[in-house]
Amino acid sequence: MPRLLISLLCLALATGYGRCFYNPSGRVVNGEDAVPYSWPWQVSLQYEKEGAFHHTCGGTLIAPDWVLTAGHCISSLLTYQVVLGEYDRAVEEGPEQVIPVNPEGLFVHPEWNDKCVACGNDIALVKLSRSAQLGEEVQLARLPPAGDILPNGEPCYISGWGRLSTKGPLPDKLQQALLPVVDYAHCSRLDWWGFSVKKTMVCAGGDIRSGCNGDSGGPLNCPAEDGTWEVHGVTSFVSAFGCNTKKKPTVFTRVSAFNKWIEETIANN
Repeated sequence: MPRLLISLLCLALATGYGRCFYNPSGRVVNGEDAVPYSWPWQVSLQYEKEGAFHHTCGGTLIAPDWVLTAGHCISSLLTYQVVLGEYDRAVEEGPEQVIPVNPEGLFVHPEWNDKCVACGNDIALVKLSRSAQLGEEVQLARLPPAGDILPNGEPCYISGWGRLSTKGPLPDKLQQALLPVVDYAHCSRLDWWGFSVKKTMVCAGGDIRSGCNGDSGGPLNCPAEDGTWEVHGVTSFVSAFGCNTKKKPTVFTRVSAFNKWIEETIANN
């Protein structure tokens, strides 16, 4: 994922939601690693193959035993685990929490169509087999109010372990990048995403900065007025022509369009 260094210091509040301070600096494409544990709700969703687990998608810890991710990240044929408190995937650093996921803990939006990502509803919830232990490196994300729409140019940040370029390698260390919001009026223009983008989505970034394969399901982190962060998006798709395609910003599922489904799914399970 093309990335931008952000100097971030998170408050060490186990009960805090989305509490970080930020001071953006650095370059974007081929940029810097994230500050360790600066996105303490970031999750690595991993699937099992031949006895080993492999990173496949990102996710967001929204309750001690619930992770928000993308619908296209989930398959009923696979076995999953999540890793919390992760930074460098190549090193066991201490704060990691590896939590298995039971097959009955997978909840994909009922209107998600895996043959039509542009149709929307690319969102899923994963119930953990045990609750996460919250602390400095593992905290809960804050979600925006229902129906909240971000203005054009809002300075949001993507985070994840996605590819550093189209068909490029996956990084070991968590990456981050500034992706200013592109509002629906711009993103839905015919020479941009056109009818492929829906009002239940958020576009962000551009042809220089974008998400890439492996970032799917991860958060779009946006600053709130009170100085906290809110997760406004779930990384959904980029252009088939490449992760950095002109007039094809990264598209996210808009979290504020699905508050009711999230709340009802958690309450009923």
